[in-house]
Amino acid sequence: MIRRILLSAGLIATACSAQTDGQANGQSAKTKGGVPRNSPLEPDIKNVPATTGRANMPIAPAPFTVTDIGRFDAPFAMAFLPNDQGLLVTEKAGVLKLRQPDGKVLEIAGVPKVASGGQGGLLDVAIAPTYVDSHIVYLSYAEPGAEGSQLALAKAKLDLTGRKLDNLSVIWRSGSAGPGGQFGSIITFSPDGQYLFLTSGERQRFTPAQDPKQALGKILRLTLDGKAAVGNPMYDRGGVEAMTWTSGHRNPYGLVFAPDGRLWEEEMGPRGGDELNLILPGKNYGWPIVSNGDNYSGQPIPDHPSRPDLEAPKLWWNPSISPGGMIYYSGNMFPEYKGSLFIGAMSTPGLIRVALSGDTATAANYWDFGTRIRDVAQAPDGSIWLLEDGERGAGGRLMRLTPKG
Repeated sequence: MIRRILLSAGLIATACSAQTDGQANGQSAKTKGGVPRNSPLEPDIKNVPATTGRANMPIAPAPFTVTDIGRFDAPFAMAFLPNDQGLLVTEKAGVLKLRQPDGKVLEIAGVPKVASGGQGGLLDVAIAPTYVDSHIVYLSYAEPGAEGSQLALAKAKLDLTGRKLDNLSVIWRSGSAGPGGQFGSIITFSPDGQYLFLTSGERQRFTPAQDPKQALGKILRLTLDGKAAVGNPMYDRGGVEAMTWTSGHRNPYGLVFAPDGRLWEEEMGPRGGDELNLILPGKNYGWPIVSNGDNYSGQPIPDHPSRPDLEAPKLWWNPSISPGGMIYYSGNMFPEYKGSLFIGAMSTPGLIRVALSGDTATAANYWDFGTRIRDVAQAPDGSIWLLEDGERGAGGRLMRLTPKG
């Protein structure tokens, strides 16, 4: 299979030693950070290679005019306020900023304390479906604690005049506090505005994604107040299970509804195996039992077809693209791209377009921007805005894409 060929001889040697360690103690060796080195070995699963759905494409020059319109410090996410009130941007250190329509940037006070560092910090920001009347915004973030960090979800009233958040309350916590990055943390709302969907990463710990009692490695469907939503697949069981919409996820960084009501999610895989999934209630997406990637040590993981009872991705990337944010494009500035997903990419820096037709996804374009794209947003005028990652030489720029020529 393609991804197996990509492993060098050195990686294969490393994989063999990692397997020996895992077989000797029944668990993956721990790293200095207190998280496992490898996914649990699955000796009873015979590998069936994945042969369809690979979405890697040659990178092409981007057919856009790119305008730099701001700069932020290690930004993570952005969200447009309605009625041309500006753009909210989160910075991982724990700062929320408002970029006004005239380009002036202001800091918003009242942000909760965050555990900043690595993949943690202030993460997603989302505008409530009721914002026009309520002025409510939601924040996800790594919350510090005595036992380590955990993903938290808060809501607050945005006071634009006072440049602050009022009445902030934490409405949901993942539990299972401890070490690890990969918080997931993306917030979106159901088309009817009644429910909040939240992605929760597995914190580099592997097994919680398959543990129904832990909220890690899941997509949750909640009320707007952070409670389990009636109608969830396991609502009657209570606890974490009552909140769970899907399980078996690694590090979900994109979650959007298409106009037809289908929910699409993308997530970072391990070494290879980044995924675009069609999210169906109650389904298990396989991590870490199966993946179309391998452990960073090179130790293989069975491919998705090895367990056909687990939901396979519609598209996958190996080598990795390290997907960031994602949007469904519906604007008029680029009519030829209506009905497409746009996905930011960080390890092969650029922007990916995926064409949708019902439940079918087709890799369409992979454009080179020469820098890590952390988040993507559609502006009210239909232009596409990109938020540059602030790591590995990227400068945290905010960029506006318009048609070239």
